[in-house]
Amino acid sequence: MTAVSATPRPSAVGPSLDEIEDAHAVVGRVAKHTPVETSTYLTELLGSQVLLKCENLQRTGSYKIRGAYYMMSKLSADERARGVVAASAGNHAQGVAFAARELGVKSTIFMPLGVALPKLQATRDYGAHVVLGGATVDEPLRAAAAFARDTGAVFVPPFDHPDVVTGQAALGLDILDDVPDVETVIVPIGGGGLIAGVAAAVKQRARGEGRDIRVIGVQAENAASYPVSLSAGIPTEIAIGSTIADGIAVSKPGVLNFEIVKDLVDDVITVSDDDTARAILVLLERSKLVVEPAGAVGVAAILSGAVQALGADLGRTVVILSGGNIDPLLMQRVVAAGLEISDRYLNLRLMLPDRPGQLARTSELIAAANANVVEVLHTRSGHGLEINQVELQVSVETRGPDHKAEVVRILREAGYDPIVD
Repeated sequence: MTAVSATPRPSAVGPSLDEIEDAHAVVGRVAKHTPVETSTYLTELLGSQVLLKCENLQRTGSYKIRGAYYMMSKLSADERARGVVAASAGNHAQGVAFAARELGVKSTIFMPLGVALPKLQATRDYGAHVVLGGATVDEPLRAAAAFARDTGAVFVPPFDHPDVVTGQAALGLDILDDVPDVETVIVPIGGGGLIAGVAAAVKQRARGEGRDIRVIGVQAENAASYPVSLSAGIPTEIAIGSTIADGIAVSKPGVLNFEIVKDLVDDVITVSDDDTARAILVLLERSKLVVEPAGAVGVAAILSGAVQALGADLGRTVVILSGGNIDPLLMQRVVAAGLEISDRYLNLRLMLPDRPGQLARTSELIAAANANVVEVLHTRSGHGLEINQVELQVSVETRGPDHKAEVVRILREAGYDPIVD
């Protein structure tokens, strides 16, 4: 966990409150006013009320349509006629494609070859011409820039643009409409467009009311460019490590975004992929919400204790769930990892006499403990096995540490000697 704190001061580089209110009206033409849900579970963990701002339920599945639509709504007739171009592996692509369709503008989106099929199909369904190429988003970015130069199409950046930031800031006003007495807002950070806009909106509105709202940013620890950059005082590029939170895996802060974050954001903390996997599982089970890894890092920061470690009474807290576009195959892996991390899986090895009925008896004992067998390997060959023995490897789904101990106890009382892996 990394935490960087600063003393926020009025920003000279961010959008004004008047500009944000204008963007709020424009963005409201297409963006849903997404719900705010109270989380009793997270409230108990944090010690103050936690509410979830459900941008995972936004049209296109994320907040990205706000910034894309607002920027594109300000294009001239000539610029609209030339069309727009963007590069993205997911949410930004869908936001630009959707906004272009609503505004009657032709869009071309460059995406990497490995993009998740649901994101690719959704982008095409919104009417964009999609060009695939490159293993990461870097090559599509270069291709999009070249396309803009060659054709005159307007490049729509994912975060580092004044109108994009202002469009994202409209979400901050939505939060204040829903929770006027909010005291803390927790926001995922990639390049910084969302947190820059939200911080500009809530800080200025609160300042006019004679109070302050704390803004906390959260990054994936293997893609945490902001702590390094804030310590250095300038946007600093880092090497991106492996992370499931690919939606916020940005190697360098946006120049405009960094200045606003440096001025207005109170703290930036990081979370691990294990924390994020747990958060996705908690949101599924406790709140019945499907959230992508990048959108779940704010919840992960509470589950991991990173927010509590800041050592302040945060008061009424809103956590932004910034997106819900998770690949079903990744969801399957993340849920399995979340169960493992939450001590919900028990992997056992048992040496059994090689005679009929032993597998059935073992299964009955596990069932008697109200545990569920999810995988079994039964083998007669292996290191350390005697001729008259078999090894049973079994994976069991349990309710947590106490239940795991109960399963082991029941097996031992029945005369077995389970080895817990």
